[in-house]
Formats: sequence, structure tokens, C-alpha cells
Amino acid sequence: MIALHFGFGALEGEFWRLLFVMTRIGAALLAAPLFGAAAVPMQLRVSLAGAVAVMVCAWTPVAAPPALFSLSGLLITANEILIGLALGFVLQWSFAAPLIAAELIGGSMGMSIATAADPVSGAHSPALGQYFSVLLTVMFFGLGAHLNWLALVTESYRAFPPGAAWFTPERMLLVASFGAQMLATAVTIALPVALLLLLVQVMTGVISRSAPSLNLFALGLPAGVLAGLAALIVTAPLLTDRLTELSATAVAQAAQIVVPTHG
Repeated sequence: MIALHFGFGALEGEFWRLLFVMTRIGAALLAAPLFGAAAVPMQLRVSLAGAVAVMVCAWTPVAAPPALFSLSGLLITANEILIGLALGFVLQWSFAAPLIAAELIGGSMGMSIATAADPVSGAHSPALGQYFSVLLTVMFFGLGAHLNWLALVTESYRAFPPGAAWFTPERMLLVASFGAQMLATAVTIALPVALLLLLVQVMTGVISRSAPSLNLFALGLPAGVLAGLAALIVTAPLLTDRLTELSATAVAQAAQIVVPTHG
């Protein structure tokens, strides 16, 4: 039994089932970079988790543990939270790549001091990182990747039935391994602009060495900013392609977690 009864019979059982299903979905939405943003009201997150949970309860035979507040029931609930956090954290890896690329580009342009409040985490991030994050968010929603991710969250109930399949350490290592791909993607995004800025800095150093009367800081900073802006404009099509691939990669990585293991 659930161990808490309010006298509503079968209706009460459905309520506990819905609440149990909302555990994994709510953890996934909390860890996701878009749905779990600080600017998203908690009421909206709970409402979205409840709406998805209603569909999961209607489409899958998920049942709450018979003793939800026992030790075994709490362990099953903790496993549900862990699975949800892993599915949301995979998106965090992908959305962190543009911020790292912005750090590399902004440092080369001399715009590291230009920071803005990140609406996702609430912390300060480079203004250029906000530009990349907005582009990635538009790509992510425009391509329907959020719908695919929510479908994977629903599919996770088949790969990890509550109480029958546990989130193993191998899955945790798989989530951690996605960090290497995120760093490689960040370098790929920043490399064309950073290479051009490196050439500009070398040219500025040669000019200042040839004409010592020229002020290196007065010449180098405007040249770096102008070259960086020009490089961003020229590489805009490449950036769009990379962010499109990044949106697909985020969903693909979540799918690798959901795929059940055999043997």
C-alpha cells in the first residue's frame, strides 16, 4: 500500500501514480537548460510536468511502488530522479558549448569584460555567449528538438521501467563522456574566428614593433573588435550549421542514454 490514505479509493491510487510519474519528468525539466531556467516560473514547470505525466500514464502501464514511502519505494523514487536529471543534464552539455566558444572568442577580441546576466543560470556570462545561446535556443525550438527530447523522456519509461531497471554506473560514465564532445564542438565553433583574431594580433604586434611610437593598446583593441565582428559576420552560415548539428547532437546523446542495454 502507499501508506497514506485519504478515503478516495481508486482515484487516490491514480493520484499517487501521477505524482510518482511526475518525479522523473520534473527532474528532467529541472535539469534541462531551457525548461529549468531561472526565468521560468515554478508553476509552469509543475504544470508542464503534470501534462506530460498525464500522457505517460495514459500511454504506458507505469505503476507506483506498492509501498511508496518505504525504504524500497524511496530508493525507486531516487532512481527516478537520477534518470530525469541525467536526461536533462545531457542538454546542459550541449548548451554549454556555445558559452565556452564565446569565452574563447571574447577573450581574443578583448570583450571578456562585456558580461550580461544569463537568464538560464542566473550567473554572468559574456555578451557574445548570450548571442550564441539565443541562436541555439531558436534553432533548438525551430527544429522541434524539444519535442523529440520530451518523446525520449516518455520513452525512458520503457527503457527504465520503475523498479525493474536501474541507472547503472555505465550510464553515468556515458553522460560524463559527452563532455569531451562538448569541448570539441566548442573549439570547432570558435576556431575560425579565433584563428583570424590571432593573425590580427600578430600583425598588430609586428606593426607596433616596427613603429614603437604607435600605442599597442590603442591600436590592438579596436582592430581586434572590428576583426572579430567581421569574422562573426563572415562565419555566420558556418555558425548556423554548427548550431543545427549541436541541436541534433543533444537529442542524439539523450537517445543513447534511453537505448536499453542488452545482455
